[in-house]
Amino acid sequence: MSSERYPWVALSNTTLGMLLTTVNSSIVIISLPAIFRGIRLNPLEPGNIGYLLWNLMGYMLVSAVLVVTLGRLGDMFGRVRMYNAGFAVFTVGTLVLALDPLHEGAGAVWLIGWRVFQGIGGAMLMANSAAILTDAFPAHRRGMAMGVNQVAGIAGTFIGLVAGGLLSEINWRLVFFASAPIGIIGTIWAYRSLVETAKRAVTAKIDWLGNATFAVGLTALLAAITYGIQPYGGHDMGWTNPRVLTGITGGIAVLVLFGWIETKVEQPMFHLGLFRIRAFTAGNAAGLLAAISRGGMQFMLIIWLQGIWLPLHGYDYADTPLWAGIYLLPLTAGFLVAGPLSGHLSDRHGARAFASGGLVLSALAFAGLLMIPTDFGYPAFALLIFLNGIGSGLFAAPNTTAIMNSVPADRRGVASGMRATFMNAGMVLSIGVFFSLMIAGLSGTLPKTLTQGLTQHGVPAGPAARVGELPPVGTLFAAFLGYNPIQNLLVPFHVLGGLAPDDVATLTGRSYFPHLISEPFHHGLVIVFGMAIAMSLVAALVSLLRGRRYVHDDAREEPALQRAGRGAS
Repeated sequence: MSSERYPWVALSNTTLGMLLTTVNSSIVIISLPAIFRGIRLNPLEPGNIGYLLWNLMGYMLVSAVLVVTLGRLGDMFGRVRMYNAGFAVFTVGTLVLALDPLHEGAGAVWLIGWRVFQGIGGAMLMANSAAILTDAFPAHRRGMAMGVNQVAGIAGTFIGLVAGGLLSEINWRLVFFASAPIGIIGTIWAYRSLVETAKRAVTAKIDWLGNATFAVGLTALLAAITYGIQPYGGHDMGWTNPRVLTGITGGIAVLVLFGWIETKVEQPMFHLGLFRIRAFTAGNAAGLLAAISRGGMQFMLIIWLQGIWLPLHGYDYADTPLWAGIYLLPLTAGFLVAGPLSGHLSDRHGARAFASGGLVLSALAFAGLLMIPTDFGYPAFALLIFLNGIGSGLFAAPNTTAIMNSVPADRRGVASGMRATFMNAGMVLSIGVFFSLMIAGLSGTLPKTLTQGLTQHGVPAGPAARVGELPPVGTLFAAFLGYNPIQNLLVPFHVLGGLAPDDVATLTGRSYFPHLISEPFHHGLVIVFGMAIAMSLVAALVSLLRGRRYVHDDAREEPALQRAGRGAS
């Protein structure tokens, strides 16, 4: 293969890998109602919330924990070798997920376990794809390559929403089966076409103690933050739960211990010295904040569409996953328009203006979403999410290119893994942070609204008050999954049989629940998107502090890249 052609082969294959991993990080989100129906499990029962949370976060959590380790292993044993193995592991996990033979809790555990396995393959792909591209492309063309690769990756999170909606309409197993042929083709193609172009760190050793403390600390912290949204001891959320507090404090303590260990070992897993590079530190900090706000927006828009807007506009609850994905297409279009262009332009002008400008545009789009009513007109909504997509696209590629350009060639694998850790950790944190903010917002208005709404339709005051006192998390998850929970909430009180048929039809109908939660939801949305605006603006400021365009040892690097290209011929 010629040296001129190889970079494009590397770009096309790694872009396919990134697209596949990020599509599968979100495809389950919008398919959960169909998946739970397929395994005969009611996710809204109190004992099943854990299954729901782990199906949401298991894949992202294992990716966040393992990407640095797998990037380091790529530096040691070959980035292409690790990437190729990741494609194979991912594909096997996809096939086994689709063949789930179990039902109810056992079926959910099967899915969680194999999603974690699939996430290991995804982490291997994510940890090494940016490093492979950085090796394959010269510095003056990396922005364009990263633009295509990163926009495909981020857009994949929203393409997954559409794909999940379409496939779950047919059969829930297709949500997983559909990725298998692409995974098989990608695996064979990767093994046949990708070659190592970087020198391995053959004398490197694995930092076992660092790996262990990092995995334990980050897992404990992220899992505890996510579990903090579950009710505990009469409270709407679980932030006073001893297990949650132990997980947060213990996780932070273990991560502090990890940082100390990394300063003592000869060959650390996490090269803390990279944080002395201003472009690297600023890029990762901005990426973390952007990932949290982007993940929170994704969840809130799904709740808004599936739980409120689509039912109000005549869509059956069973059809809302599909249409939610379709109505979010302008967001994906914004990514696809802005990402490659900003990557190309940042090669000439640097990342700072594009990345910071994109984050400011995202903040303005969040502000616009707060100004439209809950039952909005779609053109205004579509324009705002399109602008948000453009903002995220302007940020993603230049930021990634600036991070990868700033590090030495022999640290690209671990740097790619560190970057992916911040991004994936941000997506997991967004579950805990934004759901907590929304629950806090609902707590002030939902109980009174729910109690009054039920009594107006004949529900006795006692049962109506007790339903209103229930933690808002159940109502929030119902909206997130596109369910009408009113019938489930009233079943334990045995009151539906005593109500007038018209009242029963209204309470269990398509529009009552969306009307009921519209005002409380908007109150919570002000808090959630207010935080997203603040995070986006802080990230924009951090991005401005990265300095001018900086490429580490670029002059000495070019001849090595050219020799590597001839070696791949």
